[in-house]
Amino acid sequence: MTVTAYPLCWPLNKPRRTNREFGRFGKSVVRGDNAWRSKEDVSVADACQRLQAELDRIGAREVVLSTNLRTRIDGLPRSDQPRPTDPGVALYFQLKGKPHCLPCDTYRLVEHNICALAAHIEATRAIERYGVADLAAMFTGFQALPSPETAGVPPWRVVLGCPAAKTFEEVKQAYRQRASETHPDRDGGDADKFNLVQQAWVMAQQELRA
Repeated sequence: MTVTAYPLCWPLNKPRRTNREFGRFGKSVVRGDNAWRSKEDVSVADACQRLQAELDRIGAREVVLSTNLRTRIDGLPRSDQPRPTDPGVALYFQLKGKPHCLPCDTYRLVEHNICALAAHIEATRAIERYGVADLAAMFTGFQALPSPETAGVPPWRVVLGCPAAKTFEEVKQAYRQRASETHPDRDGGDADKFNLVQQAWVMAQQELRA
């Protein structure tokens, strides 16, 4: 699966929230020689550290954290930038060879949605200890993205503008062209159209490499 860390690639089968909440995620910080503790807000970097720790514990692979925050060289969101209008996050990863996506836009801040993903994985690990189901089974509902027909979106060939393409390379070239044309950083670009192009590319790869 090919998705982008920026801008946000929201899964087609997940409706968006309109009444977002303010999260209560924070961190304890030790102050002074007397070990006085204070509660502070989490940063994007703090949230990413929490999430990465949980992903390491479950053995996740090929991780992409997709947000509307521009990324650093390592692909993680930068903290030193304005808050995006859309605070949603979508976590893509492989678990035991199967693709999964955990999206969250419950909260008003990107860092709180990232923390929520970390808390969800932590809670899921705790449930696994009871022996009823393993992690892979509990994440089953977050696996495959829907096909264009079931999601009510145009087929990928229409989105990429390559109805007559016969080879993978022809489709790949069409994808790169459409991604360049719709990228939000380009004049005339559009984040929603770019996101649709990314999803079309995912579907194209799934079909052509099946």
